[in-house]
Amino acid sequence: MRSCGGCLVALIGNLFFYTGLAVSLVIGLLYFRDLGDVTQMVLKVKRENMARFIRNEHRFLAVGLAAAVVMTLAHFAFGGGPFWLWLVSFLLIVFLYAFPYVWVHIGLRNQKNSAKYLSVSQALEWVSPSSPVLVIENNGVARAHPDAQIMRPHLAGNREGLDGENVIMTYCAMANLGIGYTPKIEGQDLDLQVLAQHGNNLILRDNRTGEPIQQIYGFRDRDATPSENGPACPVQPQLAMRPWPTFRMTMRGFQKAYPDGKVFINAPSENPILFLFDLAIETIFSSEISRQHRVNEPIIQNMNRAADKRLHNKTYVWGVDIDGDVVCWTDDFVIENGNIVNARVGTRDLVVAWDPRFESLGVWYNDTGAPVTGIDFFGVTPAGTLRRVENLRPGMFWHVWVEFFPNTDLNRIGAGSRDETAGSPAEAAQ
Repeated sequence: MRSCGGCLVALIGNLFFYTGLAVSLVIGLLYFRDLGDVTQMVLKVKRENMARFIRNEHRFLAVGLAAAVVMTLAHFAFGGGPFWLWLVSFLLIVFLYAFPYVWVHIGLRNQKNSAKYLSVSQALEWVSPSSPVLVIENNGVARAHPDAQIMRPHLAGNREGLDGENVIMTYCAMANLGIGYTPKIEGQDLDLQVLAQHGNNLILRDNRTGEPIQQIYGFRDRDATPSENGPACPVQPQLAMRPWPTFRMTMRGFQKAYPDGKVFINAPSENPILFLFDLAIETIFSSEISRQHRVNEPIIQNMNRAADKRLHNKTYVWGVDIDGDVVCWTDDFVIENGNIVNARVGTRDLVVAWDPRFESLGVWYNDTGAPVTGIDFFGVTPAGTLRRVENLRPGMFWHVWVEFFPNTDLNRIGAGSRDETAGSPAEAAQ
């Protein structure tokens, strides 16, 4: 018979073994579910669960891994649990923790401070003339970001800045959305990192505060104004990152407009292991994003709202939000209206124009006091040069736009009103 002391040791060993096993496995399963990304192909992950793990990732990992250590020590030092259970649990724990961590922190590593920009002639070795690019410009200094090049890193910028301005291009392939932002809130620099996506839109984290930031909104979750239509604005304007006017065009259009411009190129890593890893990630991304553009249904079903049938889900729209008034336009609508549309959004008059030479649709503030009948790619009109709308979301998928702005008007001309076919926000959410 075992001595009482031996029984006590075995009891303590089993207690610590199974407690450590349970804690480490539960946290590992939650980590894999909430930030593993591929889990969303089969599970509908709640955004609040993602936000919880984004805010507390390192705390959860520390507790989970410590529990795994306790389980291991309890088994080998005190005989807790059978060896086969320890081995299976240990291997499962390694997978559950390693997969999302490697995916997020290595596979999605960004280039917000280290992006390389090449001349147009050099970039044409990597980018075809008809390829779409996202452009930001400051005082004639322009940067283009081809979708295929920024797809994996998601963030691109460097310490030189855009003619001295700290502007980072953020990109979400699932939404087909690129937005330039100055990564500051209330004068404090943000340390942005790509963590997840929900509603087919990128979720960033400010590593200084741990707060999630929905790319399409540009402000931290904690600063959101609660609304039945979603947190479409921060409590105060200064609590959002400053958006930089961002527009789409083709590579050949960029070459014509900005022959001295620079183009972001995500050059392959010189590290052979990272080279192969990135190649695998980009191959998967390219295949799935190509399908996202082709099929009507989102390839990842993590939308909170029912589809808005006014447009095909994957129609490209150009949307603005001014004083809570939300409007978007399609490029074919603008072209059918003679390449130019005048509209009032919120308290501002706008002009939306398609430039066939540069293959670009732009939206400008119209401060001329009269409808604009002619405007070029650079915003020049007979009455003066207009300024681009800074919070334009250019050429993104309709189904993502209405997920975050369900009260949107569509293809407005003049003062306009909300399209009667849209239904109420409550109906859109059902």
